[in-house]
Amino acid sequence: MARTFEELVAEAETVSVDGWDFSWLDGRATEQRPSWGYQRTMGEHLARASAALDIQTGGGEVLAGVPKLPALMVATESWPPNVAKATELLHPRGAVVVADPDEPPLPFADAAFDLVTSRHPATVWWTEIARVLRPGGTYLAQHVGPASVFELVEYFLGPQPEEIRRKRHPDDERREAEAAGLQVLDLRLESLRTEFFDIGAVIYFLRKVIWMVPGFTVDRYRDRLRELDEKIRAEGPFVAHSTRFLIEARKPA
Repeated sequence: MARTFEELVAEAETVSVDGWDFSWLDGRATEQRPSWGYQRTMGEHLARASAALDIQTGGGEVLAGVPKLPALMVATESWPPNVAKATELLHPRGAVVVADPDEPPLPFADAAFDLVTSRHPATVWWTEIARVLRPGGTYLAQHVGPASVFELVEYFLGPQPEEIRRKRHPDDERREAEAAGLQVLDLRLESLRTEFFDIGAVIYFLRKVIWMVPGFTVDRYRDRLRELDEKIRAEGPFVAHSTRFLIEARKPA
């Protein structure tokens, strides 16, 4: 690692974090992928759908990579830079991008879609998902699971209470989905190894995934960042574990 701490910080602090593309981290961080292959599984479901909604699409990168979209394809996103990026990517594919605040209600009629998808939604409004699904329709999503990358979170914030560590637990999501009238057909949780090879990768990640360390800035955490930089240089990559779960739920016909 030839570059200094300050050089790595300056680069990572200024690079754009728009969209949901993590290619800037290539060679600087790795994350094991879930065994089910979400984009492939999503693509298989979309190929069979006639009208679909992708909630919180980010910059549209995942949806844009699917081979075949249904005749009616809509995506929602709340963050203006991502809305613009998703529009640029998805309009050529015939998909409509709707700016939506990620709060109920979804701006669609009852029973508007036979498939609703989402990858890593920040919030999940189960009653709204159930409302916009047609009878017999399906919700397919990959959610971030409990205590994801908490080795990194707790490095900066200290030990977190159990109620925080348990948030996004798949058992809780199952209960909420069923309370909204959906039948959970598939629910799989995996813990996945994540490695950060330099402090720039850590800074970029925390700037992009803003809910990990709320209010994160380099100035606020410079001392801890410098300590972590020294640790990575001396011991090798910082290892954490992300959690992901696949959930498939159906609205009864």
